Amino acid sequence: MNECDMASDILKKTRDGNDLSPEHLWLVSNAVNGFLNDQGKDKFKELHEEVISGRYKKPYLHGIEHLTIDHEGFVHWRGKHVEHYDISFALSDKGKEAAQELAKRCRHLEQKGIEVNVTNVVWRWKKLQ
Repeated sequence: MNECDMASDILKKTRDGNDLSPEHLWLVSNAVNGFLNDQGKDKFKELHEEVISGRYKKPYLHGIEHLTIDHEGFVHWRGKHVEHYDISFALSDKGKEAAQELAKRCRHLEQKGIEVNVTNVVWRWKKLQ
């Protein structure tokens, strides 16, 4: 099976890539365009196997449980929008620090029984902490 067929399979199983992490969508794009080295091809094949088998789970942003990011940069905590980052920033070291702080805020609000959303996490944070 060639990369285009594999990419098509992946996109069909992930709602046109909407269920993929930004890094995995980038991998699919580079596979289709022929930009992968041998290591990238191996990663792409692994991704294909995970998606086709139904084992794929969108990875957490920087490994922080419950924190994910979509392709437009919207950051979610347990599926609720809590912030927006530029993708390149989100994946950087500074983005990791920001994500850790964001998760700390979300956990704090949950512990207090306050709704976790972008308003409370960002705009009302000083009043709610």
